Amino acid sequence: MPNRSEQAELEQVITPRLLREWPLPEPNGDKESRGTVLVVGGSRFTPGAVLLAGVAALRAGAGRLQLAVTSSTAAALSIAVPEAKVVGLAETADGSVSGDVPQHLLDLAADADVIAIGPGLDNIDETADLIRRVLAAAGANAAVVLDAYALGALSRHPGLLDDRPRRVVLTPNLVEAGHLLGRDPGDLADAAAAIADRYSAVVSLYGHIAAPDGRRWREESGDVGLGTSGSGDVRAGIVTGLMGRGADTDQAACWAAFAHAVSGQRLVPRYGRTGFLARELVDEVAYTIATV
Repeated sequence: MPNRSEQAELEQVITPRLLREWPLPEPNGDKESRGTVLVVGGSRFTPGAVLLAGVAALRAGAGRLQLAVTSSTAAALSIAVPEAKVVGLAETADGSVSGDVPQHLLDLAADADVIAIGPGLDNIDETADLIRRVLAAAGANAAVVLDAYALGALSRHPGLLDDRPRRVVLTPNLVEAGHLLGRDPGDLADAAAAIADRYSAVVSLYGHIAAPDGRRWREESGDVGLGTSGSGDVRAGIVTGLMGRGADTDQAACWAAFAHAVSGQRLVPRYGRTGFLARELVDEVAYTIATV
């Protein structure tokens, strides 16, 4: 095993220079050319997670946004995000999104360039059924982002991604990383690499990004303020939007880690290190990306 110093050398530090040398696809054409993204999540009590992820995807450059949440919250979300097409999903008696997926969601999945599943979901078994059906309907070239309870479902059902091409990004927090590994994550760089290898996906874990081929990166700008409610939904949304505009999985994860962290830095002079909200992070994303 490498020691901590050797391990740090395995990771490339994500800097503005690195990102400038790894430029995002240039936007051109109409909104279809920047990708259609579909965000699926939002229980009756947490539709805001889908709002944060969806708007972050637009701020990162996605062209078209579609949101799928419980039917009881769909109308309110469509007013809150007038830029998006919003569809309602069946829900359980407890207000969770049901795994009984309606045909209109499968139709959206079939046409989406990127599908993000997880923000605001709260039932692992229903989520596992949802993932199976949505990914079965998705196009062969569609990219996938799994976050939150979708990662819990993956930890219980590791075969959920078996039939997907390898355009997958996982965005766990520490608890979810532990579930995916079946143990305490310990060192985060090693944990990200182990998850990437186990699930053949790019992993973004608290500033540590790992690809399944062994490459690693780390983002060093993140501060304590990013540990706020909804922040992870924003990060997943940025990844989704960047892939919508054409970025590869590893590029999207690295750019998103930087945009997420530096957006937080931009808010510190106004709100302090711990006083800003996830919704305020979203408003900084486009400017942060544009000024790299």
